Formats: sequence, C-alpha cells, structure tokens
Amino acid sequence: MNRNRCLRLTIVILWTLNPSLPSCRSYAQQSKPIDIDSRRELFIDHYLIDRLDRTRLVLHQPRDEGSVLRFDEPWEGPFCGYCTVIKDGDKYRFYYRGLPEAGRDGSEREVTCYAESSDGINIFKPKLNLFAVKGTKLNNVILADAAPVNHNFCPLLDTRPGAPEDRRYKALGGTKKSGLIAYISADGIHWRKLRQQPVFTKGLFDSQNVAFWSDNEQCYLCYFRTWTGTGYAGYRSVGRTTSTDFLNWTEPEQMSFGDTPREHIYTNQTHPYFRAPHIYISIGARFLPGRQILSDEQAKQLNVNSDYFKDCSDAVLMTSRGGNIYDRTFMEGFIRPGIGLQNWVSRSNYPALNVVQTGPDEMSLYVQHDYAQPTAHLRRYSLRLDGFASIYAPYEGGSITTKPFTFTGKKLLLNFATSAPGFIKVEIQEAVGEPVAGYSLEDAKELIGNYTKHPAAWRQGTDVSPLSGRAIRLKFVMKDADLYSLQFRP
Repeated sequence: MNRNRCLRLTIVILWTLNPSLPSCRSYAQQSKPIDIDSRRELFIDHYLIDRLDRTRLVLHQPRDEGSVLRFDEPWEGPFCGYCTVIKDGDKYRFYYRGLPEAGRDGSEREVTCYAESSDGINIFKPKLNLFAVKGTKLNNVILADAAPVNHNFCPLLDTRPGAPEDRRYKALGGTKKSGLIAYISADGIHWRKLRQQPVFTKGLFDSQNVAFWSDNEQCYLCYFRTWTGTGYAGYRSVGRTTSTDFLNWTEPEQMSFGDTPREHIYTNQTHPYFRAPHIYISIGARFLPGRQILSDEQAKQLNVNSDYFKDCSDAVLMTSRGGNIYDRTFMEGFIRPGIGLQNWVSRSNYPALNVVQTGPDEMSLYVQHDYAQPTAHLRRYSLRLDGFASIYAPYEGGSITTKPFTFTGKKLLLNFATSAPGFIKVEIQEAVGEPVAGYSLEDAKELIGNYTKHPAAWRQGTDVSPLSGRAIRLKFVMKDADLYSLQFRP
C-alpha cells in the first residue's frame, strides 16, 4: 500500500469516530461517513458533495401555471395572505387570511378562509355555514371572532405517530401581545383552542409562524418571526423553538444564514419535503423595503392601495437539515416577480406554506399575487419531483464525487435528465477513492433520457446489495445532463 493511500485510509478511520448527539436530534453536521440508509437525497446543497469538476449546482425556476384561487368574496379581498396548503390523502386543503381592508394586525375584521381541491389545480370554496360574516353564513370561513389569531392562523397536519384523531390538525396564530395560541381539529375545518393561554410568547410573531412534527429530530418545530434589532428594528428574521407536546416549547434560538448577506425574510415557510422529510424546504418571501418600482401615477392606474406599492419582494429557496442553520446555497431569486407592474407591489409574490405533489412526476407550490389590489389571487407553480436544484454538466462534460457514505438497499435510483447526446455514468468507489471491482466507469452503462426514477446499471446489472452498509463514494461522470436526486431502494 503506497503512502498516499495509507494516509487516505487513516483520514477515513478518524472520520468514523462517533460524535455525541443532542436529545432533539440534529444531523446538520457530520464527522463520520454519512449514513443515508435508504433515504432520498437531493442535490440541493453541498451535504453529499465532495468535489465538482466542471459541474455545478444550479437553481431551477418553477413554471407559472396560472391563477387557481381568486380572493374575490366580500370577506376575502385585497389583503388576503399567509396561505397554507395541506395534502391529506387525496384532498388538498387551502387556508388563508380574509381581509377586505387594510388595518391593524389582529383586528376583528380578519377571518380565516378555507378552500379545497381533489387535484391541487381545480380549487373551490365550500359554503360551510359556520360563521356569519358580512351578513351571511354561506361562506368559506372556518374561524371568525378569534382576534388576533386570524391574522396569521397557520395549520399543520400532525404526522407524529400516535397523534390522537381529534388532534390530527393543529395550528398556531397570534401577535406579540397575545403570544402564539394553539388550536386543534379532527378534520381541518372545525377548530377549538388547545388551551386558553398562549403556548409560546418569546417572539414578535408579526408574520406567518409555521410548525410541524419532525421525524428526523423527534419533536415539534416552530419557525417564527423575529427581528435582528430591538423591537421591530434591523432585519426581519426567523427564530426556532422545539416541543415534544405542542404545549411546552424550548428557549428560542435565532436561525443562522451562514456567511451570506443579511436580507429581510418576511415569511420563512419552512417545512419537511414530502419525499425526503429529513430535508426542510424553506421558500421564503424576500422583502426589500423602500425599493419602489411603480410611480404614483402607475399605482393609481393599478388601483393598488396607496400604502402598498413602495416596496417589492420575490421568493428565495433556503434549506435546513436540522438545528438552527439555514443553508443559502442559492442567493438568486427562486421565483421572480412576473411581467407587469402589478407584480412589483409591496407584499406580493409571497409563497404559501408547503410543496405538494400534483401529478406522477410533478409537484406544485403556490404564490399569492397582486396584494392590495382588486385582482388579488393565488397562483400555482410547478416543478418536476425533486426539481428545486440539480448538479448540472455542460456539453463538454464533467463529474461530481460524493463524500464517503453508507447506505441500505439493492438498487441505486436516480432522478435525472439528459439531452439526446448527453449521458450519466456512475462509478462506485471505496471511501478512499479507488473504484470497486465491477462498479468502475468502464463497467458502467450510459444512462440517457429523462426520468424521475431510473436505476443505475453496470455490466453485471443493477444490484448494489453487496456494498450495502459499506463506506463508499459515488462518482458521476456527466455530459449535458442534470442530476436531481438519488435513493437506494430494496
């Protein structure tokens, strides 16, 4: 064995020392070969990436699929906001604040509205007959007379094993004055308070405050509005707290954004990605106060409220793998404001909470448009499954090599797309970088096409089970191709 290989082996052995883990588990940092088991891993950050050679991580732009929900009822209006979409079985549930006129946060005029769909595309507003608003009970209001909770009422579907049926749905809402008040529901439509007192008070909460159960960390997580300065000063930012019972929450900690420029994050919309719930996706609203695009005359022509056209915003993509760390691999806009001045007003282009599957190979996210205008509505955007970002190789070709990891499974399934002359080839290496016999580049078959699930193959076939549980690396040699994700499966 030569000296360099011996040195590499020594490094790998040292890498395998076990780190201590906190009680609410976080896998944001690893000091040993990564154990991905049979989890799907997205190329959305540098978590698995060791080396990029003439390849790079690229951010993809969601496709605008058009308007799907207009806020045109008398109890809805131009100031609807803080939308949430939840896929529960074959039903999609949409929640949002109804507010016809601007006013104080947490006023009695705010209500919580509801709509639903069987496909996430065609949405209707049921007449629920629950609350009288604007002189009628024939409306889609699920919560009224609950100030200040209706200002930012944010539901979740509780995925914790053993969660009681009458508490399948939970929600948080409130302001700094009230604190966050918890609600529960069996069906997502009929709600009651979990208790009278707030469950969490150590934040400013002047935005949408989101929560979910994390299987990865084995606790509830809440990401809530903070500011970097005293009171409402500095930058709008995000705090995090955890709970094992949704009632008692830990001391909050501020989220870190790494070594990146500070920006106003108005809504964070952090949630577990439904195909890889150990990865939290955050499609945040990036707010630029005072960045005015419209003139006074243009604002009058649009009939936008006079207080809501002197700022602009877009959507950004952040991720987290637990703990108080956001990864901002991509600082560029994820969803840019559209063509037309109506898209460049204050507090427009705000994403709804959660990404959901809407087709065999498609997922959707939703964004509110035309805030403070009579045309206020929700639009749908689509991406291929796992299609937030990818490893991209140009026509000239390149490669990516992963960090050492272990896995469980029999096949390596890839989500990728190539051009007609493009391809991907996969080499499996020892942790020190030497090809594994039978899985070298010379043995690898070219993968050509466009698939969300396709097995890697070598001369001997697709079986990788002899390497299950063993520390390996993967090297992808690519030409004019995108690689979105990988997963080892039985």
